Amino acid sequence: MLKKNLHEANRLSWNAATRAHNSHKGDQARFLREGGSTLFPEELELLGDLRGRSLLHLQCNSGQDTLSLAARGALVTGVDISDEAISFARRLSADSGLPGTFERADVYDWLASAPPARYDLVFSSYGAISWLSDLGPWAEGISRVLEPGGRFVLVEFHPVLWLFDEKLRLAFPYSGGQHVPEASGVSDYVARSGENLVSWGYEEGVRDFQNPHPSHCFQWGLADLLNPLLRHGLALERLEEYCYSNGCKVLEGMREAPGHRFLLPEGIPDLPLMFGLSARRTG
Repeated sequence: MLKKNLHEANRLSWNAATRAHNSHKGDQARFLREGGSTLFPEELELLGDLRGRSLLHLQCNSGQDTLSLAARGALVTGVDISDEAISFARRLSADSGLPGTFERADVYDWLASAPPARYDLVFSSYGAISWLSDLGPWAEGISRVLEPGGRFVLVEFHPVLWLFDEKLRLAFPYSGGQHVPEASGVSDYVARSGENLVSWGYEEGVRDFQNPHPSHCFQWGLADLLNPLLRHGLALERLEEYCYSNGCKVLEGMREAPGHRFLLPEGIPDLPLMFGLSARRTG
């Protein structure tokens, strides 16, 4: 069941956090104008050739990834619940010269009202699923807006990762959409990850950020995610698991690796930290 009151609380938390995040990222428009990209190899491989493809980016945040997809030839639309994120994305599009349409909405409302069978690709990535309070209408909406034969591509942190707190202590349930409130709100994970998320030159920006707005996440397992997609006419074509985290230092003591990746602390056995999937609308 949708928990729209908690979505609204998350909107406020993301508005505050987004200002802090972007304070560290310098001249992003120049970075994009000069051919820079915020994408990682995993999503590019799953997405494939983007030239001339219509692409919907759900929970697009401030548009950096969306516009990096536009630079590869996609015709992009980004949707996010955060007012701050969408305002920034629109400015970034104008200042970078990369075309994109950005709309502020709860993704559930947007998917329910959008024209059907419109997009070749729907895409989402990195910390999106845990903000969704019901995966049934989300999967139904994705299927609805995809063209027949169109694909949904997701690159996401693995649900196994969210079993642990920042100190790698087993602390949270695995699945079932269980509600996990966070009194401290959305964190400044950009400051924690530094140049691994801001490869063109991290700036100190906001220091010691404290979010005044609490946030609310939901614990979803792989079966929780896959079964609604299958029920709503998407056929799974590919599923990958990765024992590293792209860009984001999620746990204390994680080790940096080439390619702006993070590994678990020394001495900890490998666990899946991310997964990727591609699913095609069959009808």
